[in-house]
Amino acid sequence: MADYLIGTGGWAYFHVPGLRSLTAYSRLFNFVEVNSTFYQIPSQQTVESWRRQVRPDFEFSVRCNKDVTHEYQFHPTEEAFGTLCDMVAICTTLNAEILHMQTPSSFQPNKENARLLDSFISSADLKDVRIALEIRGSNQTLSKDFIRVMQKHNMIHSIDLSNDEEPAYKSNLLYTRLFGKGTHNIYQPTDQELAKIDKRASTGTHKKAAVSFHFVRMYQDARRLKQYRETGKFPTITRSTGLDSLLAVMKEDAQFPTSKQQLIEHQGWKLYDITKEKRIRASEALQKLPERNYENLDDVITSLQKLN
Repeated sequence: MADYLIGTGGWAYFHVPGLRSLTAYSRLFNFVEVNSTFYQIPSQQTVESWRRQVRPDFEFSVRCNKDVTHEYQFHPTEEAFGTLCDMVAICTTLNAEILHMQTPSSFQPNKENARLLDSFISSADLKDVRIALEIRGSNQTLSKDFIRVMQKHNMIHSIDLSNDEEPAYKSNLLYTRLFGKGTHNIYQPTDQELAKIDKRASTGTHKKAAVSFHFVRMYQDARRLKQYRETGKFPTITRSTGLDSLLAVMKEDAQFPTSKQQLIEHQGWKLYDITKEKRIRASEALQKLPERNYENLDDVITSLQKLN
C-alpha cells in the first residue's frame, strides 16, 4: 500500500528530554490525529507552529469541534457554519486531508438526519478537505439514505477495527480509531489482535489507511504495530519475562491492599512477556490466585510462584 499511516490521538503526553512533544513524536510516527480541536479551537498561530515542528511529509487529521456535531447537530445555524469554517482553515494550514466528525450517541443515522446532513454539507465550503464520519452509539445501523448522503459527499465511514467494525461501504481510504474491547479506552491489544488490524488495514480495495490509536497506552501500542510492519515481529513489553515481567507492568500503578477481583479489574487488561516471543494478559496469571486480600506486590508474586 502506497500510504499507510500509523499514529495516535494527540502528542501531549509524548515526552523526550530536550525536544518539543510534537517534534519528538513526529520522529517516530508519520501521522497524528489532533484531538484537542474537538474541545477548543486553537489560534491560527498555534496551528502554524504545529506545522512548522514536523517534516513536510508528516500528516495530520483534525477532529471537528463538538459544537458542529453535538451542540448544533448539523442544523444550518450561523454559529455551526462559522465553526466548520474554522475547522477547514485549520486543516488547510496543517495540509490535513481529513476532518474527523463524531456524532453523539443520540444522533440516529436515519432518513431524517440524512436530509439534515446533506443540506448542511451541501451549504458548506469544505475546499479540499474530506470528512471522516464516526457514528457513535451501540448497534447504530446506517440507513440506506444516510449511506447515500455520505457517498454523495465522498465521506469516509470512520470505524474501530479493534472492535471488528467494518465500513458501511467501500472507499479509497480507510480511517480507523482504535479504542479496544475494554471500558472506555482501558485496553491493550494482543499481538494477534494487532496483526489482525494490520491485515485489515493493509488489504482491501482502499488505497490509503490511517490507523489512530486511542488505547490508554497508545504510544506503546502504535509503536508495536509500527515495528511489526517494519520487521515482521512484535517487540517485548518489558525488559524481562515471566513473573518478573508481570511484576514490572503491575509495579507502575497497582494499589494495595486489594482483593483478587480488584487486581484483575485494574491490572488484568495489561500485557506482559511470558517469553520474549509471546505476550499474554495479566488476567491469565491473576485468575489463578487464591481468593483473598493481598498486601503488596511481593505477596502477589510469591503466591503465583507457589502455583508453578
